[in-house]
Amino acid sequence: MNNDAEQQLLTGAPPYALGQMAKAFMTALTHEDAETRRRAEDRGQRWRAVLAGVAGGRLKVGSRTPVPGLPVWVTPEVIRGGFATGAASAGGSLQPYEADAAHRFAVAADRRALFAHCLTEPGLAWLSALLDSGRYAVTVPEEAALLTVAWLVRSGDVASAVALVEVLEPFADRLRFMPRPSAKPLPDVAAMQRYTVADAGARLARRRPNAAVEAQREALTVWQPFTDELLAHWLETAGSGRVLERTPDVGWHGRGAALLHRYGKLAAEHTRCGKHRSPRENLGILRGALEETVAGRPLDVRQLGLLRHAVESMVRRRGLPGSERHTALRRQQAEQAKLPSHHALAQLVIRRLSGLPQDVGAAAVAPLVAAVTEQEQRETGLPTGTSIPPAIRHVVEAALSAPIGTLVERGVVPSAEVLAELVPQLVAATTAQAYTDEALRTLMAANYRAFRNRRSLLLLNLERQVRIEELPWVRAVAGQRGDLAGQELAHAALRQLGELAVQGFPGTLLPNPLVRELAVLAGQADLRAPLVEELAADIFMGTFSPKFLAAARVAAELLGGTLYERYYGIDYAAIRNLAIVEAGEALSRSYGARTSPGFAKLCAQRAGVCGAWSVAANGKVIEQAQILTTHNLATLVRQIDIAPEPGWDDLARRCFSAVCRLTAHVHHHPRPLATIKDAAYAWRQMVFHLALCDSGEQSVVLAWLDEEAARQPAHVAARLAPALEGLRLVTAGGSFAADGTANHGRARRFLGWTTGDHWLRPDPTVTRS
Repeated sequence: MNNDAEQQLLTGAPPYALGQMAKAFMTALTHEDAETRRRAEDRGQRWRAVLAGVAGGRLKVGSRTPVPGLPVWVTPEVIRGGFATGAASAGGSLQPYEADAAHRFAVAADRRALFAHCLTEPGLAWLSALLDSGRYAVTVPEEAALLTVAWLVRSGDVASAVALVEVLEPFADRLRFMPRPSAKPLPDVAAMQRYTVADAGARLARRRPNAAVEAQREALTVWQPFTDELLAHWLETAGSGRVLERTPDVGWHGRGAALLHRYGKLAAEHTRCGKHRSPRENLGILRGALEETVAGRPLDVRQLGLLRHAVESMVRRRGLPGSERHTALRRQQAEQAKLPSHHALAQLVIRRLSGLPQDVGAAAVAPLVAAVTEQEQRETGLPTGTSIPPAIRHVVEAALSAPIGTLVERGVVPSAEVLAELVPQLVAATTAQAYTDEALRTLMAANYRAFRNRRSLLLLNLERQVRIEELPWVRAVAGQRGDLAGQELAHAALRQLGELAVQGFPGTLLPNPLVRELAVLAGQADLRAPLVEELAADIFMGTFSPKFLAAARVAAELLGGTLYERYYGIDYAAIRNLAIVEAGEALSRSYGARTSPGFAKLCAQRAGVCGAWSVAANGKVIEQAQILTTHNLATLVRQIDIAPEPGWDDLARRCFSAVCRLTAHVHHHPRPLATIKDAAYAWRQMVFHLALCDSGEQSVVLAWLDEEAARQPAHVAARLAPALEGLRLVTAGGSFAADGTANHGRARRFLGWTTGDHWLRPDPTVTRS
């Protein structure tokens, strides 16, 4: 990206912030839920802070240190899009636990006084007791700082403790460095959960009765029985089958008035269903005619015709009230109305959850989602044996506490993105195992989990996100690591997570948060494993860091001469030579290279991109980088030695299933390009897995692809036909032209990004003149 493009990005930040602030403002004004309005108002305030900071020069967009005066290790408050608000996450007003501590320690209620007290002998003793008990919480990394000071002092490394205090002291009045005491020790991470029991209960509590279902229940239990009474009342006037052909008895008008009076009471009490108020509905017609008749006003021809038509159609459809057919229908509807609502069953499950520890997951979910028991029937009135519906079961199952592999296997982790949310718990425990002292191990695990909650900043010019080693309190205890044991544990965890991700979600790119966790483990294992993030096309600067070329070289070692190289038209020998040349140039410099110009040039050439900057053009270049590097798959296989159990052929099949599913979503989609891009990514991963199969397995899978495509809807099979023809072309020894088409036939190389119309988008089943 040139300087003009960079300026375009930076000047585009305020409009983006204005748009986000406007959305938050509208939500705060109009949303029906008070808590949602409050959160939206808070978001609006933060966006106002961003705008004010940018306008006043107090924020540097794109920098690792966006807030002047705050060092890189301070956790900034970051909102959507990677924008810093100017506040520190560990700043703000005094927290309740800090105020309690100030009262207990008999010091002034400010952070500097608390900081100073923690450095006294009683304060250090208090911190040391927390270290031993593990009864503390670290919600932002800064809250681990004073505990680290205490550990250094008691381990005899007073010099390191003093040096750390000197770094922290200038910010002691602004940031909270003191930990939060907790009633329970930190949880064991051998088992983890997506949600705690409290989270599951809160999600169920937010469920409201379904208005449509409750309206139907009211119609079945209130208005249909009342309609039957009105119908029976009018049938008393029927002569030869038509109402008002004979004079009603003397009490008929009085009984009609009583029915109308009861209708008024029912309408006032039961307000969910409004159909009874419509003068065009049968109930409205019967009631309106009765009101006229009871009032002594004769029905005109139109009113009489409507009344007779309504009565006759009701009797014809359901039978006479009291008849066998009518009674059977009403009995069936009454049984349906008795079925408990999802809301009532959710309340029952909340009762079950309330008896469990709230701040952890549930060891077993089966008892929580079992059918209603006899005891519960007596307590709640819900019918014994009623099953808990899937929508409620899924919420509870997400609170299952189990090893991460079990959570993936049972579908509790439905995507690679959710896996990335859970992985920091495991990586924290793994990285902390390298510390020889148990108390320090627990502290560093808590610090790591808090650090991984730190939101990424919007960065420019290949700036990298802050790493945990840059935190002063982590550097202070770096010498306490036992490297050999930590390397072995990290390598084992790295292989396990790599296999889980590829095996569980074979058609999905590894999300950036997961890539970062894998990179941490690779560093701990001392492996040369270049893991690369997915780059954002809207802020891409046109350059790549050297690890992209390193990852492409790993792919070259694995995939040279394979179907993957031939399908994408890659010259992996040239990539190896480029890597050697740039490595030699780097050795001749006194500083490390920040970019790989050769790799950037190669990607741009392969994408056919030159000239003006655009998001789509950036996307094409980034996609070529993903093709050359396999976006971490080759690194996982060659450097980390993953071996997914189902086998590469199974993963290729599952990738194609994902391609079919995504392609189906393209049909009639008004903006399908993002879906097409994801389908192309899944296709690329299919080609990778297929390339690792032997020739016999490849032949079987290729035949299966055609069979599976034929089982799809016609529009899916037709859209994928050019891609499948292209794959057959390459396996038969053919190749694509430079533009990804074949010299003969309709074969195409399946790519996601384009600066024009994508060939997958039009409906191929529609004939165009």
